[in-house]
Amino acid sequence: MKHWLLWFIAGIVLVAGGILALANPLAATLTATAIAAWSFLIGGVVQLYAALKHEGTGSKVWPALAGGVSIVLGVALLNNPFAGIISLTLLVAILFLVIGITKVVVSFSLKGTGAFWPVLISGALSVILALMIFSDFPQSAVTILGVLLAIELISSGVSLIMMSLNSKAATA
Repeated sequence: MKHWLLWFIAGIVLVAGGILALANPLAATLTATAIAAWSFLIGGVVQLYAALKHEGTGSKVWPALAGGVSIVLGVALLNNPFAGIISLTLLVAILFLVIGITKVVVSFSLKGTGAFWPVLISGALSVILALMIFSDFPQSAVTILGVLLAIELISSGVSLIMMSLNSKAATA
């Protein structure tokens, strides 16, 4: 990290963004939904274009269909962000539950190793987060994505700050 100061500033910006997202989780949730919508829309257009430019018909169908579905999903999220928030929150809760159960099951294959407890605890936390979202669903939908975005921004920012300081110390 030759330019440690740039990484440090980027970390500060991310932490500040995370704090702002925590201060207004509804706005952060709407922002996360808009980012997802535009990502689906732009990614779908690129995927559809790439599929149509690809040689042969057989290998075009599924990528073109996936691109079309992504475009429809992006447009739907942009047209009705509150319905999108509910859908995305439900998807996040299901994802946390499945990942959490998977981690718990995998942890028992790691019994006797140093990874057993961290994987088990991580899985249990994922399941607890899923149950918390489900227990207050759909009310939790208006804030949970914003809170998750805030946590990710703060975590990434702190990581960048620590890496930049480590880089500065290593070059000094």
